[in-house]
Amino acid sequence: MQVHQDINNLPVFKNAAITIGTFDGVHTGHLQIINQLKKEALINNGESVIITFDPHPRMVIHSKNGEQKRIHLLNTLSEKIELLAKQNIDHLVVVPFTEEFSNQSAEEYISKFLVSNFHPQTIIIGYDHRFGKNRSGDYKMLENFQEEFDYQVKEIPAQVLDHITISSTRIRTALNSGEITVAKDCLGYDYFFEGTVIEGNQLGRTLGYPTANLEIKDPNKLIPADGIYAVEVNIGQINPTNKLFIPGSFHHGMMSIGIRPTIGDNKRMIEVNIFDFNEDIYGRILRVYVKHFLRKEEKFNNLEELKKQIAIDEINSKKLLNG
Repeated sequence: MQVHQDINNLPVFKNAAITIGTFDGVHTGHLQIINQLKKEALINNGESVIITFDPHPRMVIHSKNGEQKRIHLLNTLSEKIELLAKQNIDHLVVVPFTEEFSNQSAEEYISKFLVSNFHPQTIIIGYDHRFGKNRSGDYKMLENFQEEFDYQVKEIPAQVLDHITISSTRIRTALNSGEITVAKDCLGYDYFFEGTVIEGNQLGRTLGYPTANLEIKDPNKLIPADGIYAVEVNIGQINPTNKLFIPGSFHHGMMSIGIRPTIGDNKRMIEVNIFDFNEDIYGRILRVYVKHFLRKEEKFNNLEELKKQIAIDEINSKKLLNG
């Protein structure tokens, strides 16, 4: 898959079949659109092209006082690129979504954006797709311009769109309530996120369970609910050229997300204890695959009680991860 992030330097696409969307999560519902796109490209001996936006349009359209609105996304841009690359799409075009872009008329969106840049043979879009200033453009408008610009519009079935909406909502709700199995079923893969290992207060080491404290770079990335989890982790690095994650070594572990009420800490932290591991990984990038929810965060009477519970969490995590 070729990734294009310069709208002014796109190749000439061959008989392009295009679709437009945020594709946040690249979950099982999205795969139905992607399969339809690939099928259409194959029929016309053309190329499949997904158009997405960065930042998320809602962050720009609903911004206040010049500041982008924070929303919780299932994927960062680099994660989305990685997941879409696995679907054998020919091209992914990442369009910078700005206030200026959002203010172009619907007619300009069709002629100066879609047609001029992509010369599509087929546009695959949902009946509820809106575009242009004040969301004035719709599926019917695209149909009306078919003859003038020599493309075909094909509709994504309503049940597919409903499935996507329902799945996205279920995934976010599930992750926010610790229902990891539900999230995985809808996503089609284990939910994951990445963070940089930073120095903590060494409490885990004092308790006999040293942890990697993670700092999440993207403030819009959805982090699961507070609690204790069984996880798989990959100690990797970020490719400086394309910003994609380069995998390293895989390990089992357990993770705590929360404010650590036993020690009276009100700062939300993400801590990962990697089993049978004792290396210095400060500054490294850790990708965490969330496998199982163990329990909610609890306040214990003292550190000894907390240590006993962590020992139980380790046993339960290993059983689940090795089972």
